[in-house]
Amino acid sequence: MANANFLLSHLEARKQQNALRELQLPAGKIDFCSNDYLGLAAKLSLNGEHYKHGSAGSRLLAGNSALAEETERLIAAFHVAEAALLYNSGYDANVGLMSCVARKGDTIIYDFLSHASLRDGIRLSGAQSFAFLHNDVADLERRLQTATGNVFVVTESVFSMDGDTAPLETIAQLCTQYGAHLVIDEAHATGVVGERGEGLVQQLHLEQACFARVHTFGKAIGCHGAVVLGSEVLRSYLVNFSRPFIYTTALPESSIAVIRKAYEIFPQLQEERRLLQQLISQFQQATMRFAKLFSETPIQGVVVPGNEAVKQLAATLQDAGLDVRPILYPTVPRNSERLRIVLHAFNTSEELQLLTSLL
Repeated sequence: MANANFLLSHLEARKQQNALRELQLPAGKIDFCSNDYLGLAAKLSLNGEHYKHGSAGSRLLAGNSALAEETERLIAAFHVAEAALLYNSGYDANVGLMSCVARKGDTIIYDFLSHASLRDGIRLSGAQSFAFLHNDVADLERRLQTATGNVFVVTESVFSMDGDTAPLETIAQLCTQYGAHLVIDEAHATGVVGERGEGLVQQLHLEQACFARVHTFGKAIGCHGAVVLGSEVLRSYLVNFSRPFIYTTALPESSIAVIRKAYEIFPQLQEERRLLQQLISQFQQATMRFAKLFSETPIQGVVVPGNEAVKQLAATLQDAGLDVRPILYPTVPRNSERLRIVLHAFNTSEELQLLTSLL
């Protein structure tokens, strides 16, 4: 086997930061860490229907199907979009979108807390890029005033680490004022925000203000994959220029069928979304020894500065049978290390009471 010892110094540096990542197997504890907000991941079934488990090629070669195109039309209609294009994951969708729509001479302005997949796509684009302070519309406008070329403003509707929401109405107004293209990642709003889980953009009636929206299926939707929503022109452009779409084996029919099934189910889960809101209120009203981030979404952050301190607290909760994971520097800025506590419709008030009492 080829020598990989040259990598050891980088792993050692992570150990010294107490930030070395290691895989863990599920241990049967009470789930306060997964993104399965509505509990759909274990419930989706195709009821004996049989679909191919391999697509045998990219969508442009052997991997396209009538099922894929029908599902894209269904999703586009649900989200009030002109067109939709499926991707294999949210990461692929964000990288595939951002890496090709902006080019040299263009400008991308993104929220400082935007997901790594958005930032990776931005780096690959060739456009100049600038971060604006998290949810700071004054800083965003300052950046817009000097932007050149085609200008793209990128944000998330619900942020994955803090659980807060973006001021989308004001951001959309600024994009209209300055002629910028608005891109919104709805990953953590999909299935959860809105009467039917349609997301924050539709709840605020901002569909027409968006250049592109990304919805992912690996969280509240309970399956795998993602979709980019936009115009027919954008869809055609992505088919021609988005490398993660062009050069990867397509989702198999079995995965697409599960996505379609999920879209039949999750809009009807009003009771689950109501239960979630009750748990969110219970957590936000609880008193605890640590700084608690304000969030009206299932993602709840408890800040415990220092990798060692937050890991020790997470271990205490794990010993109590609660699956809560620490988020360490460098994933979050130093001294903002936290427990990322995720609430689910299947969690009980008693389980949450146990968690908050330990905090």
